[in-house]
Amino acid sequence: MKSLSSLLKSNKNWAKKIETTNPGFFEQLATQQSPEILWIGCSDSRVPANQIVGLDPGDVFVHRNVANIVNQTDLNCLSVIQYAVEMLRVKHVIVVGHYGCGGVHAALHNENNGLIDNWLRNIKDTYTEHNDELNKITNEEQKVDRLCELNVIKQVHNVCQTTVVQEAWSKQQNLTVHGWVYGIKDGLIKDLNVSISSNKKTDSIYHINN
Repeated sequence: MKSLSSLLKSNKNWAKKIETTNPGFFEQLATQQSPEILWIGCSDSRVPANQIVGLDPGDVFVHRNVANIVNQTDLNCLSVIQYAVEMLRVKHVIVVGHYGCGGVHAALHNENNGLIDNWLRNIKDTYTEHNDELNKITNEEQKVDRLCELNVIKQVHNVCQTTVVQEAWSKQQNLTVHGWVYGIKDGLIKDLNVSISSNKKTDSIYHINN
């Protein structure tokens, strides 16, 4: 781990390098924020949103929490979604999990982890919905990884069920919600092919009629 002073030095070097290769980059960046993507990912330090997809600062609006959960009572996450959809007018919301997620691993077991166990309850609920499939997987790592995928799929639907996304779709706003999983071992992203761009794939009980 670098010292804090070395981090500040690295920051200066990074800013200088960016400005050298792209003169005026920061000046232009300071005048506007117009990303087309909202990234909802895990807090894990090994999964930096912009870097793993090769995008610059300003290209991705990011929300991260433990195990990339979209909870309908999490005002922080919901506020991010609202700002991204209504103000920034993003075209894509991408829920991005990662294989080997510590939060998912913890949810699979009955150990006492303190406060975070309440947060991980959402993943336990997902496990119970798919316990027939998951109980057939005997390899621990493979079971965690499959639950990582199922958790992402669940959160994609949670995003779609928010009043923010429902209202956007009711107004015919161009918005698609996707689910991806990142592999820390190889640096590659897997598209789970669960993209949803309208209410056709959500239950009518969640719909908003304007």
